Amino acid sequence: MTILKVYEYPKCSTCIRAVKFLTNARYALERINIFETPPTKEEIRKMLRYEGDARKLFNTSGHVYQEQGLSKKVPLMSEDEVVNMLAANGRLVKRPFVLWDDKGLVGYDLERWKKIFH
Repeated sequence: MTILKVYEYPKCSTCIRAVKFLTNARYALERINIFETPPTKEEIRKMLRYEGDARKLFNTSGHVYQEQGLSKKVPLMSEDEVVNMLAANGRLVKRPFVLWDDKGLVGYDLERWKKIFH
């Protein structure tokens, strides 16, 4: 059985909906508090390959992202800089951040998830 690694913030309403969706679809989950344990650099690099754009991995509505003015900085950053920044601060990572087998998803989009987790 495939176990989905779900980085989440337990009080986040989007994460709660995503976990409920996956649980109802009968997936086995390894749930990790993203603020306490951010994804590793290797996991972030994997997700970059899946998503293709570093900006998709950032929690752009988050306080830390906005406070640091990252909307202007991220497009100019190298992949290593992006990976190091995200791995150092889980509050910057868009959630939920889900990895399994050779796949990954960031964020919760119900229609997209229905297609993938049918």
